[in-house]
Amino acid sequence: MTAPLVLSLDLDDTLWPVAPVIAAAENALLAWLRARYPRAVSGHDVESLRVLRAAVNERFPEHGHDLTFLRHRALEDLFVAAGHSEALADEALEVFLAERNRVSFYEDARPSLTRLNARYRLFALSNGNADLGRCGIADLFAGHVTARAAGAAKPDARIFAYLIRMAGVEPQQVLHIGDDPLADVVGAMRAGLQAVWLNRDAREWPKEFGAAPRTITSLAEII
Repeated sequence: MTAPLVLSLDLDDTLWPVAPVIAAAENALLAWLRARYPRAVSGHDVESLRVLRAAVNERFPEHGHDLTFLRHRALEDLFVAAGHSEALADEALEVFLAERNRVSFYEDARPSLTRLNARYRLFALSNGNADLGRCGIADLFAGHVTARAAGAAKPDARIFAYLIRMAGVEPQQVLHIGDDPLADVVGAMRAGLQAVWLNRDAREWPKEFGAAPRTITSLAEII
């Protein structure tokens, strides 16, 4: 095994639980829309707004990796259908993103990142649209690779190649850490990176992916 020079880390469900964050953001957006533009969301709830985003994904499969595009376009469609300007989507998306970046870190996340940052160059590698600055951890990372910037989402090899170019190292010199067996572990290893599975909740490794990889239950174990 090559000693890694760079560590890349997934964000959602690796540094913080993402489901409550997204739920809070979607509810905050809906409440804002009901207060400011009730006609636009008449008859809508969180689930129906998700259906609108899914419809956008079907119409624009080439943007399926870009969650920000999907949300923005769905909001444009929502406003236009109600007779409003599509430009309102910018303001509405900002309401969502402000709440989306209000995360609650796992207990081990911040201390581990601080210690790892003293030894390695750290990069975030995420399919989502979290913002390191808004989350308060930008100072711990040398860079942030998003699916939107790379033009592809994990496990696609292109997002890992984008990371390699940004970091200026060879693939085998990167150790990627994440919670998703396919997106993080299999995807990284297929792209030539080393990988560790962060399994916080005692899940079984999917048999279809072969032998279980190196596994940790908290980021503190990387130290």
